[in-house]
Amino acid sequence: MRVLVTGGAGFIGSHLCESLLKQGDEVLCLDNLFSGSKRNIVPFLGNSSFEFIRHDIVQPILLEPDLIYNLACPASPVHYQHNPVKTVKTNVMGTIHMLGMAKRVKARILQASTSEVYGDPQVHPQPESYWGHVNPIGLRSCYDEGKRVAETLMMDYRRQNQVDVRIARIFNTYGPRMERDDGRVVSNLVVQALLGRPLTVYGDGSQTRSFCYVSDLVTGLKKLMARERVEGPVNLGNPEEFTILALAEMVRELTGSRSEIRFQSLPADDPVRRKPDISAAEKLLNWRPEVFLEEGLRQTIAYFDQLLGDECGSE
Repeated sequence: MRVLVTGGAGFIGSHLCESLLKQGDEVLCLDNLFSGSKRNIVPFLGNSSFEFIRHDIVQPILLEPDLIYNLACPASPVHYQHNPVKTVKTNVMGTIHMLGMAKRVKARILQASTSEVYGDPQVHPQPESYWGHVNPIGLRSCYDEGKRVAETLMMDYRRQNQVDVRIARIFNTYGPRMERDDGRVVSNLVVQALLGRPLTVYGDGSQTRSFCYVSDLVTGLKKLMARERVEGPVNLGNPEEFTILALAEMVRELTGSRSEIRFQSLPADDPVRRKPDISAAEKLLNWRPEVFLEEGLRQTIAYFDQLLGDECGSE
């Protein structure tokens, strides 16, 4: 198959590209490198089945793939709040361009949506049937509402133009190739612990998240793309729920760090609880995460330990 991965130089996108190459697909990796990194795809550049295209999907492009994974969008608060208007444009105009391509060449397209469409949820755990509780004018709205509009576009192109669409609602994902300064909780804590800095926990740390290791997520994305007749969005995430304080303590233990935990004010619109109901993924895709948090954190810590050593030496 000829597969287009937008955002392919990003954290999740690069792992997806690698997995697709291993199964023998021809991969077109499209990325403007705003939040992605060429470092993530350097190992693939010598592969004749891999092609990197530096392009912003806000602008039109003509390609002819068989499958499209639309992952292009900054996914951490630091990145998507840096240029909120551009974040909205990527989610809306970029998705329109990818759907137009899918319509023209009759390609199946998968949209990487997010658990953020549920906002600060009033239903727990969150099933796909829940419509969410989102602030439409807050600091996170460019991402939350942008992804909600992208889902709307996917379903409208399906109903109006019979485009073959898939929507993955991705919950917190972590693993090697995360950026050290992307503002996500796992990378923040791991980098702080390895550098001997205080571990930043917002609020009192009682808010919860569910952490899915990147290899499990990539398997879920591929299974969703391969599944015939999927009617709506599908949650992909790990249903094991941890408090942020428990995560910080686990990171400190696994790194052998003596860093203190420092509490700071909770950011605006930060969800109090987050846990996916993955019964649809289990039933439709026969998918369930296999990597436990401790095991995944060990792999992530090893990656950052090497990265920090390469980039800045010991501190």
